[in-house]
Amino acid sequence: MNAPSCAELLAQRQVVIVCGTGGVGKTTTSAAIALAAAEAGRRAVVVTIDPAKRLADALGVSRLDNTPTVIDGPWPGLLGALMLDTKSTFDEVVRRNATDDDQAERILSSRFYRNVSGTLSGTQDYMAVEKLAELHADGDWDLVVVDTPPTRDALAFLEAPQMLSRLLDNPIYKLITAGNRGVLGVANRAAQTVVRQLARVVGAHVVDEAVAFFQSFDGMERGFKERAEATLALMGDERTAFVLVASPRRDTLDEARYFLDRIRRADLDAAAVIVNRMLPRTGLSVTQAQTLHTSLADSGGGGAAQALLDLTTAGEADDDRVADLSRAAPNAVLATVPMLADDIHDIDGLRVIAELLTR
Repeated sequence: MNAPSCAELLAQRQVVIVCGTGGVGKTTTSAAIALAAAEAGRRAVVVTIDPAKRLADALGVSRLDNTPTVIDGPWPGLLGALMLDTKSTFDEVVRRNATDDDQAERILSSRFYRNVSGTLSGTQDYMAVEKLAELHADGDWDLVVVDTPPTRDALAFLEAPQMLSRLLDNPIYKLITAGNRGVLGVANRAAQTVVRQLARVVGAHVVDEAVAFFQSFDGMERGFKERAEATLALMGDERTAFVLVASPRRDTLDEARYFLDRIRRADLDAAAVIVNRMLPRTGLSVTQAQTLHTSLADSGGGGAAQALLDLTTAGEADDDRVADLSRAAPNAVLATVPMLADDIHDIDGLRVIAELLTR
């Protein structure tokens, strides 16, 4: 069975998760995918984690924040974009899962929470997943495109839904909060031992703040776990497509193969592979370019012939490496985007990318 085209994927899926290392054009590709969907009549929103202002500029808006900004344009669908604010999203998660307003305020006003909510390992991945789940659940969008944080470990994003539920299942958390639940005996004595040992290392005031912070989460565990289970189900079913973005450089293609291997360990696969910045083709084989170079080497056209040979050789090497990657992902759509003369700086530039992806 032939893999569907990118256009068919965009027509069928509700979530597109765009992955890849930094510097390969992932954010621009994510925006172009959302634009292509809007031009096909769908309501599409792109979530970017890139703080650079160039995406807002390309979309013709002054800034992006943590809620969708609707982009005006001549498309039959709807195009929205937002820039993930990790701290604000974490605050929303707390408010949504708290049993009441008082519990939410206790957590949000905690100095320990303010210190860790934007710096805890994995927080950005977790909040990107949370924003995905929120946008998908509210029903305002047919397609949510997520520009994931750049990371070599693909599973960091896949494991993100369970970050807080794993933390709240941790034995140390259970020991620390045991006293808050009125548990006496061995568990409470063990908690006291853990707390005393931590206090010697980081200071009693830090431990007191941490204990108060974790105890304030009491009763929220079920909400976090249910959200994690629902989001994992969404990422693993046919509503969602993983799109891998790379460039033709050997190192980024090696990273792409590593990514494919990692997500397959999670019983997932890439629906599409997009390779950006392909060199232009000369229309000659390397043998033909070499023959031309030999015949012109001692003439005024020798320099141009050498440049043509170099470009042809480099382009063929790119093609070979991309073909190897395609063989590593036989069930994925392969789309290539040529190296463009200018950076993408407006909607017209994004439209060029969108058209190349869906042709």
